[in-house]
Amino acid sequence: MSPTSGVHGKDSGTARVLGSGASGIAELLVFHPVDTIAKRLMSNKNKLTAGNLNEVLFRDFASAPIQRKALSLFPGLGYAAGYKVAQRIYKFSGQPYCNDYLSSHHKSSFTNTFGERQGKLMMQATAGSLTGIGEVILLPLDVLKIKRQVNPEAFRGRGVFRIVSEEGFNLYRGWGWTMARNAPGSFALFGASAWTKDVVLGIEDYRKATWTQNFIASVAGAVASITVAAPLDTIKTRIQNANFENKTSGFTVFKDLIKNEGPLALFKGLTPKILVVGPKLVFSYTLAQSLIPWFGKYV
Repeated sequence: MSPTSGVHGKDSGTARVLGSGASGIAELLVFHPVDTIAKRLMSNKNKLTAGNLNEVLFRDFASAPIQRKALSLFPGLGYAAGYKVAQRIYKFSGQPYCNDYLSSHHKSSFTNTFGERQGKLMMQATAGSLTGIGEVILLPLDVLKIKRQVNPEAFRGRGVFRIVSEEGFNLYRGWGWTMARNAPGSFALFGASAWTKDVVLGIEDYRKATWTQNFIASVAGAVASITVAAPLDTIKTRIQNANFENKTSGFTVFKDLIKNEGPLALFKGLTPKILVVGPKLVFSYTLAQSLIPWFGKYV
C-alpha cells in the first residue's frame, strides 16, 4: 500500500476502519484464488512440470469440471476474510500512525542521519517495518487460512473454536519467521513506494498523487516487498501448512529445501504473485481511498 501522510479532518477512525475493511473484502473475493495458487506452488516439494501442474493447483479436483475447479481455489474463505480484513485495517491505519509518532519524536535523528529528504523516506519505510512486525498478532488467522488452502487434512473435521482450544499457541508457529519476513518486506513496500513518489514522480504531498501516480508507486513498492520477502515467505508458508502435530523448525525446513530443491526453490510462487501485484494494489488502494472519505460523510 502506498504510504499516506495522515487522515483528512472529516475522515474519522470509524470511516477509516469501514473503508479499509470494505476494500479488504473486495480484494479478497477477487484475488483469493491467485493467493491459493501461489501458496500451493510454494508448498509443492516436487519438480513442477506440465504433467503435474493440474494436480498441484487443483489437488483432488484436478479431473473435476472447470466450474468445480474454480470453486476449489476458494478454500478457507472464512479464515481468509477474517485475516484480510483485519490485515488491511491494521496496515492502512497503523503505518501512518507509526510515521506520525516517528515524525513527532525522532524526526531530528532521521534528518541528522540521512538528510531532510532521505530522512522523510526512511521514516516512511521504518514506520512500515514496525507495522509489519506488529502484524504477527494476526498470525493465527493467517495460519488457519494457509492450512485450509494447502493442507485441509490438518483440520480433520474440527471447527475453528475446537482448533483454537486444542492448539493454543501452536497457532503462532513460525512467528519468528513471520516477523523476519514482515520487517524487510514492509520496509521495502512503504520505502520503495515513498521513494518512487518523492524521487521519481516529484510528489511532496502524497495525498495529492493522481491515480496513475499511485499505480506506479504501489507497483514499485509491492514488487520490491514481495521480492525481498520471498525466501522467508516460502519458509514461513511451509512451517504453517504442515500438520498441527508437526514440530519441524524453520531452520530444518530451510536446510531440507536447499538440499532437496536448490536455492531457487526459495522463490517458488514469486511469478504469480508479481503478476497480480499491479492490479491488486491499484484495486485495493483506489477502493480504500474512495470509500474512506465516502464513509466520512456519514460517520
